[in-house]
Amino acid sequence: MATKSKSKSKTAKKTRPASSIVWFEIPADDLGRARKFYGALFGWKMQKFPGPMEYWHVNTGGPEASPDGGMMKRQNPGQQGITNYLSVASVDKSAKKVEALGGKICMGKTPVPSMGYFVVCQDTEGNMFALWEHNAKAK
Repeated sequence: MATKSKSKSKTAKKTRPASSIVWFEIPADDLGRARKFYGALFGWKMQKFPGPMEYWHVNTGGPEASPDGGMMKRQNPGQQGITNYLSVASVDKSAKKVEALGGKICMGKTPVPSMGYFVVCQDTEGNMFALWEHNAKAK
């Protein structure tokens, strides 16, 4: 009979939460046309967020763990693509790591009141992405 090895919990390394996509933003030249396209294609429901900027919440209709997103007027025609937001424990620490690895910070730490903070980055290949830190105390 084989002897039991140490249990996984005793030998496994400490794990940290995966940096998964938690939000996406779709820029559009014509918001009505884009809403109609994505609504018809995927059945997504969209509702305008209050505020001075025209920004639409995209409800993908998936389970709670699947990301929703936003849609807004394209800021830089021809240059602005879809931005994925990835969950991190600290946008400050992760932004420093982006730069240390050769990436760039395009928009510094920005609060979303009562929700968290984000930082928009560019990878070494010119792709845009954002870091997201959940923090209910954000102001």
